[in-house]
Formats: sequence, structure tokens, C-alpha cells
Amino acid sequence: MTWNSDIECADRQQLYEIQSGRLTAMIHRIYDNVPFYHNKLKEAGIEPGDIRSVDQLKYLPFTTKTDLRDNYPFGLFTVPQSEIVRIHASSGTTGKPTVVGYTQQDLEIWAEVVARSLTMAGIHSGDTIQIAYGYGPFTGGLGLHYGAEKVGATVIPISTGNTKKQLQFMTDFRATILACTPSYAAHLGESIRKEGIAPEEIKLRIGVFGAEPWTHEMRREIEQLLQIKAYDIYGLSEVIGPGVSMECACQCGNHVFEDHFIPEIIHPETLEVLPDGELGELVFTPVSKVAMPLLRYRTRDLTRLHREKCDCGRTLVRMEKCLGRTDDMLIIRGVNVFPSQIESVLMEMTETTPHYQLIIKRENNLDTMEVLVEIDEKNWSDSIRELEGIRQRIDHNIKSTLGISAKVRLVEPHSIERSEGKAKRVIDHRQC
Repeated sequence: MTWNSDIECADRQQLYEIQSGRLTAMIHRIYDNVPFYHNKLKEAGIEPGDIRSVDQLKYLPFTTKTDLRDNYPFGLFTVPQSEIVRIHASSGTTGKPTVVGYTQQDLEIWAEVVARSLTMAGIHSGDTIQIAYGYGPFTGGLGLHYGAEKVGATVIPISTGNTKKQLQFMTDFRATILACTPSYAAHLGESIRKEGIAPEEIKLRIGVFGAEPWTHEMRREIEQLLQIKAYDIYGLSEVIGPGVSMECACQCGNHVFEDHFIPEIIHPETLEVLPDGELGELVFTPVSKVAMPLLRYRTRDLTRLHREKCDCGRTLVRMEKCLGRTDDMLIIRGVNVFPSQIESVLMEMTETTPHYQLIIKRENNLDTMEVLVEIDEKNWSDSIRELEGIRQRIDHNIKSTLGISAKVRLVEPHSIERSEGKAKRVIDHRQC
């Protein structure tokens, strides 16, 4: 199923021409209307007329989250306040929030790419979608909302939290689609069993999950818990929100809607553009956004790009599921560790739940990592010898995967705090 086959299945030359035209127009727009970019391009010795095609994108300067905060709140807008119809912002937990603005045209583009995304997952006008992403400054809830209405689906705008109400609405309103973070989806699946809700009362068939890294192993766990097919949706507020890329039924990477968002992969340290298939930092240039187009925005997400035509028939470039973020990477005794690597190990175990936490400390000038692993209810009551066997297997598998040892501590069911939004996987006391 495709929402816009003319674009999603276009030949590469057609996409190249669309991207080049939109990029050159965008360069003129930010040069003329945003002092920050005017100065940045001047410093790089670039005039708008110098850029004629997407091939020249690699010569342009990058934009970082720091740049957004330095120009807080509206310094990167290309249009007057009277043309801004909506503002979203990050939580600002690490400093000033990052603010993004939208014109009416931006909102229409956003609804369009989300409609493409949902259609890609097999969602249609006969579905009822329960949106358990946050509504408000966070882009998740409203981003999915208008795209779902565009495809004609019935929307339950329940937002995050209140798990009992989530389950009531899910059963009473016969929701067929669930949209939320993968960690909250796992929690809802556990809660269905805990509340004794009969499987036939749950009508879900598809899940649309994103906003945090999650592994293929976590996908299998969620699919088993909820008896659904789970799809990955990717986006970030700075670029537009959810709907930048989406998995198709083949689930061999997320198709990027590159008529609107041009992706690159760069080396996170040297900043050189890497060839397709190499792991690096994902960079986006949203060429069609009017209110706040960003030039080569560094997402900090680590992934690879593939341009081979997908078996679904789409020609859009595919990005692999993100390994993590460069700023999520932990360095433990000289070894690079991503929480997703730990998750992959734990999800291979049948005795554990999808909930875990990493506790990082520095003791006697040596980094230590403790992994809190939640055991499921049927195995928690086993003998001490059996639990110790589980702990030793986890310890061995982590050491084999990472190359370093960690202290593994088994904890009882439901003892790790559940998140209604993004899960907090890491507590790093070295930063305290």
C-alpha cells in the first residue's frame, strides 16, 4: 500500500531533480531571512547562487542543537510571527528548550508524510488508532494525530499516562492501532496480562512505535505481548517530528521521505560524508520546511543508509534502525557501550522482562557498570541456584558481546520504574 506512489516509487533522477530544486530555493530563503545562516554561509565563502544541485550539499556548513539554543527562541525562523501557526519545543532538561515553528504549509507537509508512514504500515480508514504519545510541546501526539485523520482513521487522542484508562479505551473503543514509545507498549502488554484482560477483548493488529531507540529483540517481545505487528517510525522535532521515515511491510529499514528530508551519513569526528552502507551519524536537511528549515542538522543518531530498491516497490532510501545516539554512548574502561547492545542480550533471554537499567559509577578511578535486570514472574520464584544460573548466563553474554564485564543484579518483577514516555535506561553517577 502506498499513499503517494508518484513520489514513493519515483525513479532516482526524478527525486534528484526535486531535491536539487528545493535545496537551492531553501538556500536563498535562509540566506535572505536568517542572520545566523547568512553569516554562516558568508564565513564559508558561499553565495546562494553557488548551490545548484544536491551534489553540492556536502560543501555547506552543519547545524547543531547548540545553534538552536543559541538562537532561542525564534532566531532561526524565516517568516514573521504572524505566519507561524504552531510552536513545539523540547523539554529543555539539559538547558534551554529547542523551539520549532510551523506555518500552515509545514503542517500540511507533516500530515502528508505521517499519512504516507501509516499507509506504509497497512493502516487505513477503517482503523481506530490510539495515540499514547504525549500531546503538547512534544511533537509525538499531534504529529501522529493529523496524519491519522488524513488517512481517514478514527483517532483516540488519549496521550500518555493513566494505564488503566488506556486499557479501558483500548477495549471499549476497539482500537486496532497503538502508537506510543516501545517501552510503554511493553508496559501496556504486561498490564493487559496483569489485569486479566482476555485476548479476544484486544483488537490491536499494528503498533507504530518510536521516539526512543529499540532493538529487533524488543520488537519481538512487544509483538508477543500484544499479538501485533510492530513498526518503527522515526522523526525528530528539529526536522519536523514523527514521519521523517517509516518501515514498510518488508521491515528492512525505514524509508526516508527524501523529497522533503535529504539524509547524509557523516563520520562523527572528521565530519566527512561516508558512503552508503557505512555506520555513522545521520544528518538531515529538511528542504521543504518553510518556517524553520535547518541546514545539515546533526541528529547524533547512528545508522546506515541503503539505496537499493526495496521489495515493496519503493525507491526511497532506507535507514537502518538506529544503533543509538553519539551522546548516549558510554565509555566504560575504554570500551564504547550502547544501551541497545545490553538490550539485545537481555531480550534473547526468556526469563527476563523488557525492563532494565544501567548504573554507572567511578570507584577508585575505575569505571564500573551495574546492570539491573528484571526477572519475569514465573522465574522469580525459582530456587536461588536457578536464579544464580540465569545471572551467570547474562553476565557471560554481556561480556561476550561488549568485551568487558559488568555486575549483573537480578531484581523482582515490576521493581524497575515504568515510563509513560521515553524510558530512562542509564543512571550515570559520574556526571553527578
